[in-house]
Amino acid sequence: MSVSFMPFHAMPVQDAVRRHAMSAALVAPLLVAALFLPVATAAAPIRTMPVAAVGNGPATPAERGALIRRFVLKWGGYAERVYGVDVGVWSGRMVPTFARGDADNLREALRRDTFEGALAALGGVGHRVGDDRIIDGLAATAPGTPVRQIPALGKALGALGEDLVYTPIQPCRIVDTRNAGGAIGAGQTRSFKAAGTSSYAGQGGSTGNCGMQGEIPSAVALNVTAVVPVQAGYATVFPHAAVRPDTASVNYAAGAIVNSAIIAKIPNPALNLDFSIFSFAQSDFVVDIVGYFAPPRATALSCVDSGLATVTIGVGATGQVTAPACAAGYTATQLDCESGSWFMPIVFSSLRGGGICGARNNGSTSAVLTAARRCCRVPGR
Repeated sequence: MSVSFMPFHAMPVQDAVRRHAMSAALVAPLLVAALFLPVATAAAPIRTMPVAAVGNGPATPAERGALIRRFVLKWGGYAERVYGVDVGVWSGRMVPTFARGDADNLREALRRDTFEGALAALGGVGHRVGDDRIIDGLAATAPGTPVRQIPALGKALGALGEDLVYTPIQPCRIVDTRNAGGAIGAGQTRSFKAAGTSSYAGQGGSTGNCGMQGEIPSAVALNVTAVVPVQAGYATVFPHAAVRPDTASVNYAAGAIVNSAIIAKIPNPALNLDFSIFSFAQSDFVVDIVGYFAPPRATALSCVDSGLATVTIGVGATGQVTAPACAAGYTATQLDCESGSWFMPIVFSSLRGGGICGARNNGSTSAVLTAARRCCRVPGR
């Protein structure tokens, strides 16, 4: 496997983890990666790093740290070569997803054979796009074509833009060109961060994180204001590194102060910047964030037992019992059949067939057969 050694690029991973108050048990495995972080290049075969199953359910901080390190080792070089984002910047901006995402999603992402499929798996929608489709799309496209422009990969790259949950936040200033950077020149474009930073002061905004440090959303709700443009014109807000659309987000007159509420998409995978502003005429701009859209987080099921039903089965006889039904709003996910004797094996059980347990008593005394259902629901209103 062709590798490149990037000892300094691992540092943003541990720094970002520390900023997000992860425990020492999670930071420790990443410190090992900081010494020498071998990252597979884009030219290396994708299947050179097989991933075995690593269990199911919640991960301990140490286990999650090991999973994160393996993900960065596997895909860091690919993200840098193909998407043009520094691996240190990419890994640092992915920390919220790594640290707060569902552990099973992270395990599934490690099993994927394509980077785009791995990102979809991280977001919990990996089942919607298979690696075969992604590989076929890459193979059928002329060399050098940007991955984002391959139609067959649109769903994979946009998977984290589906089924989003909106979270409103206290309006907070993230850009003010009057305080930093100066007015955007006529016909010029400037890019900014919307999330994943501890301060927006470098963009003329808040010295805090506006409640966004722990989130890399799929889209943000913004209030964009053009401040005293030199002449009449318009401004366009669009994802960083994307092709600018021929549309207007804000239309303004010379010397006016005009604002507009817009929804701005964030690049996927995360890049070093989030959104860009193009201005037809020279103008200052002020941007406030008022909310964000992100994939819903995995929610643990709420489960209860239905209660027990029993039947006594005589010597040499066969009997069956039906487990009590689940309460309204709950779904049966498991059927438990228990025999009261070593000599009475379970010979029949069916959850879908009505929650029935059956057994044959081969012993010398009567025995009890018990049935119960495990009933679960997704917590919510």
